[in-house]
Formats: sequence, C-alpha cells, structure tokens
Amino acid sequence: MPGVIVIGAGPGIGRSVARRFAREGLPVAVLARTADTARATAEAVADLGTRALPLTADAADEPALRAALDTAAAELGPPDVLVYNAALVRPDAPGELPARAHLDAYAVNVGGALTAAGHLLPAMARRGTGTFLVTGGMPEPKPAYTSLSLGKAALRALVALLAEEYGPAGVHVATVTVDGPVAPGTDFDPDDIAEHYWRLHVQPRADWRREVIHGPRRTTP
Repeated sequence: MPGVIVIGAGPGIGRSVARRFAREGLPVAVLARTADTARATAEAVADLGTRALPLTADAADEPALRAALDTAAAELGPPDVLVYNAALVRPDAPGELPARAHLDAYAVNVGGALTAAGHLLPAMARRGTGTFLVTGGMPEPKPAYTSLSLGKAALRALVALLAEEYGPAGVHVATVTVDGPVAPGTDFDPDDIAEHYWRLHVQPRADWRREVIHGPRRTTP
C-alpha cells in the first residue's frame, strides 16, 4: 500500500497528521530533526496498528533530507502522500535579524519544501497520482513574526508554482493555512487541523482546492 511521509513530525500538527493517515491504514514515515522526536511520533502512530518508520533529518540540510526521503521510499514504497510541516517559528521584528538568520529561517520554512517536492513530485507526476500538502500560516503578515511571515508568503507562492507544474499530471498540491496558535482543546486543536489534510488528499480531482484556511470557530450570539 502506498505510504505517507510527514516532514516535521513533532508534537502538534505533524504528529496529528501522521496519526490521521495511519487511521486509514496507511504506513507512515515520520521525519523529525531529532531522533527522540521521530521515535515518539512513530510510537504514537504505531499504537494505531500500522507501520511507522522514524527518520531523522534537518529540513534545512538538503543531503540529509534527500537521504531520509530515499530511505522512506525504499522501506515503504514510493509515497502517495508527502506532507511538509517543518517550520522555524520565532518572534522577530523587521530589521531585528541579520540577513544570515533570515536565510537560515528560509531554508527551513521554504527551502526544505522545495527540496522535498523536487525529490518526489516528478515520480508522482509520472505515475499520474499523488498528493503534496504543506502547512501554511500567516494569511496576514505579522510584524512581530517577520521571518515566519516572509517564509509563509513564499511557501504559498511555491504551492502555486508546484500546482501549476504538477497538477495537470495528477498531483494535488495544496496548503493548509493555520490562522492561529496550535494547542489541544482550542479552536486550533491539531487533531481538528489534521482532518483538512485527509480531506484534501481524498478530494475528487474536479473539486481540488489549493488552500484551506483553518481559523477560529464562529460563535452564534
């Protein structure tokens, strides 16, 4: 059975997305920056009775990321779903960070997604099927999170480019934009957010959406 690769599979959205796909019986490879994080997520997935493969890679380290993706494909087969959830989240005001720090943030927030897409989406396109989903945010830029706002804007542009490049060949490329702080038991519960990823994956091609925005629930007066 084709599997799922989740990059940035730490506690929160990454782990919830991995578990959501595992509930459907799909084997999951979980990539995290540290072995402890990858192992914890794999154990949470394995509890659902499906195979979970923990892998370690820094999303900003191109050779390490490519090697981990190759390992996942070798162990689980060519993936049907690729999820990019890695991000460098930190507060920084305009002009506060040196250029080098912005480049480091960009390497995680955007560069890793481009590396992963370039590594796996061409094969999906040749098969005529596949899904690439990214975790977006900051639908409106926030000065208090300048590097993250810039990264999420670039990530949205990347999704548009990839959708145009690979969509006609049958690869669904989309972003789940999370408009708020993720925390269990709130409007931004990661388990609720994970449902968007599954729905995007199973959407009929005629109904494909490029972006879903998860915002606060509306209350009725």
